[in-house]
Amino acid sequence: MGTFSKVRIVGSGLIGTSIALGLKRSGYEVSVEDEDPQSEQIAQSLIGQLGEAPIPELIVIATPISTISTLILEYSKRFPLSNIIDIGGLKSEVLQEVEEFSDISARFCATHPMAGREISGALAARGDLFEGRIWIYTPTRNSSPRAIEMALEVIEALGGSPIQLAAVEHDEAIAAISHLPQIVSSLLSASLIELPDRDINLAGQGLKDVSRLAASNSDLWASLLHGNREAVGEFLTIFARHLDDLSTSLHNDDLRKTKEILELGRENHARIPGKHGGKKRDYWYLPIVIEDKPGQLARIFDACAAVAANVEDLAIEHTPGQESGLVTLALSRDDSQKVFEQLQSDGWKVHQPRESLG
Repeated sequence: MGTFSKVRIVGSGLIGTSIALGLKRSGYEVSVEDEDPQSEQIAQSLIGQLGEAPIPELIVIATPISTISTLILEYSKRFPLSNIIDIGGLKSEVLQEVEEFSDISARFCATHPMAGREISGALAARGDLFEGRIWIYTPTRNSSPRAIEMALEVIEALGGSPIQLAAVEHDEAIAAISHLPQIVSSLLSASLIELPDRDINLAGQGLKDVSRLAASNSDLWASLLHGNREAVGEFLTIFARHLDDLSTSLHNDDLRKTKEILELGRENHARIPGKHGGKKRDYWYLPIVIEDKPGQLARIFDACAAVAANVEDLAIEHTPGQESGLVTLALSRDDSQKVFEQLQSDGWKVHQPRESLG
């Protein structure tokens, strides 16, 4: 534990409860409150909260974006000696409203963890949700050194990697790296509405991966998209232009243009960070045929551990009605060869490592 101990989390959704679990594990004295009694009770049970909550040294506002400014003002008056952070997905409007009150903005530092899940609520919370994830922080014009220090202490305690951005920079970046993927995922799923269940059930990992975000909370995302509508609109214009270009090339049977569009996407994909952040790593892929029965993945990971190989990612394919499936491990080139040889000697149906999934 660091320079303070008592933390109050306001909001018991996925992020708030995950912060509570992570800070509790790190030795902080954590309390949670929520306007929804049932959600509050679940979160408090998860962290073992009993009795009256102590006066907090730090307050974490973990509520929908539309309520953040109001709650910052409310809790700053209730606890005039406490510092405050938020975890909201937009910054410009919140900072503009809070900076009207210099004494309050001095005790506030805005933050935004780049972590989440497509399922929401306290029951989806994980204390390790933020480990290795970027966590943006945005001080106000008046944020005291202590307010910033406490924000950074929380980020460090939860395993996040702090990055400082100005409010406008934050909102513009989020429009591209967070809001646009949500839109693409939701519109993809919406476009399949007339596809019969027979065909949907044939879906492989590609559709599952790209549509995963469509399961996210629609109320939350509608607010975020409208709150950042200007920046989101600019990226949607670019996206729509690429869609129009592809549609035209297909209509004209222009194979060269279609390949050019796809190649642009392929080249730019290399800029997207990999599992550990930073430059995307060059993985090798190891396909393994497995039987549809318990314990198969555990045995594969045991084999990886036996040769000290680190699995960077994995994908699982299973066709309905079949008694076997396909697990593909992403590893370094050297590790992929070691695991291949180990699994082959153990009698697995394993194929030679390859440089790409295609």
